[in-house]
Amino acid sequence: MLEPAKPMRFHWSVPGTGAADATRGAQDRRDIDPMADLDAQLELCRLADRGGIDQLLLPIGFHRADPITLATHFATATRRVRFMVAVRPGIISPTYLVQQVNTVSTLTGGRVAINVVAGYSSQELRSYGDFRSHDDRFGYSDEFWTVCRALWNGEDPVDFHGRYLRVEGARVKVPFAAGARRGPELFFGGSSELAAGLAVKHGDALLRIGGTPEEIAPRIQPVLAAGREAGLLFSIIARPSRDEAIEAGRALIESAGARARRVQDRFRKESAESIGFTTTYTLGAGAADWPKPYLWLGAIPFLGPNALALVGTPDGITDALFEYRRIGVTQFLFHGRPDIESLPYFCAEILPRVREREQAMASL
Repeated sequence: MLEPAKPMRFHWSVPGTGAADATRGAQDRRDIDPMADLDAQLELCRLADRGGIDQLLLPIGFHRADPITLATHFATATRRVRFMVAVRPGIISPTYLVQQVNTVSTLTGGRVAINVVAGYSSQELRSYGDFRSHDDRFGYSDEFWTVCRALWNGEDPVDFHGRYLRVEGARVKVPFAAGARRGPELFFGGSSELAAGLAVKHGDALLRIGGTPEEIAPRIQPVLAAGREAGLLFSIIARPSRDEAIEAGRALIESAGARARRVQDRFRKESAESIGFTTTYTLGAGAADWPKPYLWLGAIPFLGPNALALVGTPDGITDALFEYRRIGVTQFLFHGRPDIESLPYFCAEILPRVREREQAMASL
């Protein structure tokens, strides 16, 4: 058993729209208005700030507003919570990204981190001008973060000539402002060995879609052995009783309906390159909806891979979190169903239980 010296950290994903909608994910991405829900998203940020959430993820995609701009906007209405902006290396220059992130860090008191994503769809990436193959995207990402790290380490001017990327005399005059850190935390998203390798080489943590502890343990071991952290992504459905939580899950898929399933069938084809998405869709298509008493797969065919859910009472979900902690998972990223209700319930009912148990374990 791992010593609980490092407290678990909890992050929340800010939806591009539908913060008050339990069935977000059921809507075709082409029909989404990313600016229609900004007030609800801002309220979610305020709730997270007051409730003790560590970081808020601002995802990236054609159907979303720009995450770095949103981080600056949301930070003006919050005081403590940090913003984890999603970045696709293939659609921006490393020097310009460092300049952007350093500027946001100065404006927000260092409250910015990065979620590195390779992109789930070549079709979408080509619309941004990135025509690389899946493996080449990871090769480019390796060189991209090498340049970024050199700039954050103050090695300018940076000259780099690699297989995929070349810069000459790169400089950024705005420093990164976050105490002793010389650059932002880097959270590498993905469930492939390539993603884990980048997290080990360049990152602070690997973020991957969840699963059972038995499935996850061997996959994160190389990351932990290298001294990096491991985090898991889940939806969360918590209620005072387990029966209420299960019923809420059933109501969720009934509300999503057959149209949502058709949307997911199309998205599954579009995201076939993503190992994490493909694996999770396969789990959701299996015969067993409950591989663990707290882990529910039933919403995946309707709402997608991010609907892999922890379901139960506050005590039951707390127990589940410590099962993952025992295999070395120290970070969790949640989606709520709906977010505007799930986040404050988590902060009021689950987070205090986690901290109390951590303190009790530390005193043994």
